[in-house]
Amino acid sequence: MIKLFNNNTNRLYGLDHLRAMAIILVMIFHYGRGIPDWLEPIKRIGWTGVDLFFVLSGYLIGFQLLKEFKGNSKINLKRFYMKRLFRIVPAYLAILILYYSLGSLREGSGLPPLWKFLTFTQNYGLDSQTQKSFSHAWSLCVEEQFYLLMPISIILFFQARLQKLAPYLMLALIGVGILLRIHNWNEFVQPFLENGSRRLMVQGLLEKVYYPSHNRMDGLIVGVLIASIYNFKPGWQTFLSKYGNISLLLGLILFLLAYQVCESILSFKAMVYGLPLISLAYGFIVIGAISPTSILYKLKSRFTFVIATLSYAIYLSHKQVYHLVKILLADIDNGFIQQNVFWICLILAVIGGLILHLFIEKPFMKLRNQILNVSNNKLEKTRGRLSLKHIKVFGGRKVES
Repeated sequence: MIKLFNNNTNRLYGLDHLRAMAIILVMIFHYGRGIPDWLEPIKRIGWTGVDLFFVLSGYLIGFQLLKEFKGNSKINLKRFYMKRLFRIVPAYLAILILYYSLGSLREGSGLPPLWKFLTFTQNYGLDSQTQKSFSHAWSLCVEEQFYLLMPISIILFFQARLQKLAPYLMLALIGVGILLRIHNWNEFVQPFLENGSRRLMVQGLLEKVYYPSHNRMDGLIVGVLIASIYNFKPGWQTFLSKYGNISLLLGLILFLLAYQVCESILSFKAMVYGLPLISLAYGFIVIGAISPTSILYKLKSRFTFVIATLSYAIYLSHKQVYHLVKILLADIDNGFIQQNVFWICLILAVIGGLILHLFIEKPFMKLRNQILNVSNNKLEKTRGRLSLKHIKVFGGRKVES
């Protein structure tokens, strides 16, 4: 199976392990009732898989953009947005078409308006009671809004010569997120806790506290902070790289603390203080994963490589697969099958992700690379012609510029 994927020799396997862990956490959490008893503790923290994805995205996109700006004093916005477009949208649209054309694949009672999905604003005003189908797209909306704003923010910060203040401003944004969650909890959640309306309490928590992008920047900001250190603080990078396993250990300790704080996902502590604590914990784990001295960095695994490669496709499609498989297996009178519905769902969700990857993701990624290569070739030819003109103007003499 490994030959089906492009295995880059420069690949950071430590991050593959984390991507695989993130999607497995999400898959376990979204399965609902019926998982094996020994997986219950993992299911309790399964929702944090999304936060791990946020930290990874913040680091990877932040590192890419900051490195480009550091080297060129500019960011090629057209190239960046085209790469994101071809990476995210084709598979997303394919799943969206399935949701809207085949009602039998919907795991919930309804869908938000189509325009909200197409504009990646579905995470605002999402009614968790009546719009359950494809509700997990909320995290994609958060990331897409981040992708839209991040390169522009970097350009503006450097043009205004505010880059030295950037870390403090990012920490301030985390603080603002905490204050907003406190306000929204008191405004939209606490009143329903007091009058005993659990349904309205959960709806208010998800719609006003958990889903909105301005409340969920913690993980993305932590990732960008790590990217900033690795681009502009070589001394810090060297220090952190020496102690990769200590970073992993510190991350695990913080995560255990977060586990206690987030004993209930529906609690004030979890939503207000647990989210930044989880992001910080995953931040140290990411630092460990990219440090050459750590176990995660050195460990290579075909399994995690494949799951990491398929993680986006699996994330998009796994709820549809679960829903369909549960319906198909419900009336089968076979003890072995009924005892292993969970594992069957997991395996078929991976296969579903593989199909989406091979027939949608991979062809469009190939097309993207071809378009970008043509664009690069044209740019190089233009530079070459300009260089020839430069030489002719100065009589063939080498001119320092």
